[in-house]
Amino acid sequence: MGIRLPRPPVTLGAAVLLVAAGTAAVLTGPGAASAASVTFTPVADTYVQSDAAGTNYGTATQIVVDNSPVRRMFLRFTVSGVSGTITNATLRLRTISGNDGSNVGGTVRAMSSTSWSETGTTWNNQPAVDGATMGSIGSVGAGSWYEVDVTAAVTGNGTFSFGATSTSSDGAYYSSRESGGNAPQLVITTGSTPPSGDPVLVGAGDISNSGSGDSATAALLDGIPGTVFTTGDNVYNSGTAPEFSTYYNPTWGRHKARTRPSPGNHDYNTSGASGYYGYFGSQAGPSGRGYYSYDLGNWHVVSLNSNISMSAGSAQEQWLRSDLAASTKPCTLAYWHHPLYTSSSNHAPSTGTRPLYQALYDYDADVVVWGHNHVYERFAPMNANGGLDTARGLRSFVAGMGGAGHYGFGTIQPNSEARNSSAYGVLKFTLHAGTYDWQFVPVAGQTYRDSGTGSCH
Repeated sequence: MGIRLPRPPVTLGAAVLLVAAGTAAVLTGPGAASAASVTFTPVADTYVQSDAAGTNYGTATQIVVDNSPVRRMFLRFTVSGVSGTITNATLRLRTISGNDGSNVGGTVRAMSSTSWSETGTTWNNQPAVDGATMGSIGSVGAGSWYEVDVTAAVTGNGTFSFGATSTSSDGAYYSSRESGGNAPQLVITTGSTPPSGDPVLVGAGDISNSGSGDSATAALLDGIPGTVFTTGDNVYNSGTAPEFSTYYNPTWGRHKARTRPSPGNHDYNTSGASGYYGYFGSQAGPSGRGYYSYDLGNWHVVSLNSNISMSAGSAQEQWLRSDLAASTKPCTLAYWHHPLYTSSSNHAPSTGTRPLYQALYDYDADVVVWGHNHVYERFAPMNANGGLDTARGLRSFVAGMGGAGHYGFGTIQPNSEARNSSAYGVLKFTLHAGTYDWQFVPVAGQTYRDSGTGSCH
């Protein structure tokens, strides 16, 4: 690897409360590499209304908080099958698309009652909203997700109730569990570690749009602990803040706290990728630059930006060489959006990325991952000119199967060893001290798989 000087590791700070999706970044410390998340939907939800005291709204597709007339909403979740210490619990609510929003989203409190009836609760017999205040939601817009940290109330497996009220005469309307895909969520994060105890890095690119592929791949992440990476085009079509709120946040956004992204060309369809940098905050590296690095166990991981200059001598290429020279880790993995090698018929190889690949090769890096083409493909270890190089070459993957519509293959390029254009999934790396395992994990209903093991140089 050459002579390297010690370098301060890139770390993330302590967790912060999310009040509204996108308004603050959730950051976790070193434990992010071993966090696991699971999402629960309510077993019951309803609201009551002061001027309809005998009416039950348990089968409605919305739940409401208001102060004129007074409306209070109730949610109950059953948490089961969770092992390990719960490190975070987040209540997520989505405003309905047909409402113009409210200046107050409501205040959420824990409740002692967990036996109230969804289809029998009315204003006249409503349970008391008598527990500790969890948090408040500020102004809300239509068709967006909002979050409240309820960690203080969710201590383990069990049944938990929450009530919400508002001081505003402008009501806030949220989707109920009867709405289906927009139902409220309780996202539980634990400190569980992979069975091997070694770090896991898992992700994909080309992720969120109005389809269902991103929901299916996000469900995979619910059961896979570790640090989440993205290989760009996080949301379609233009990487706007509303698109991040509407498409990405309800799906892969559940894992935002442990995500280390990279940007794609669609993220840059919004000027300066402002939606991307605004959503991910410091987790995306220095704002506007889009390249950064961090360490996981014995591995140095680099996230790069293929939407800006990558030429030899450019600021990014010089930074990369300095960063690699300073690393003290024996193994290195890098990821960015545009692939240097690909067999897809939609986007040709992006030869402008070659200087980045060359720098990685010069410092004996081991693995590189891309997106851009909506397929999965694995290449044998190669040098920067595409030649097979089992001694020093980087094994490369195209991991663009995160949720956007599939592409096809054209001419199969030299050294392509595995490929698929029909399955959504995520690419999972288990990072051992001097080796790594890779695994393509397909979504439910798909059977394609690819796995193997490699050694660090």
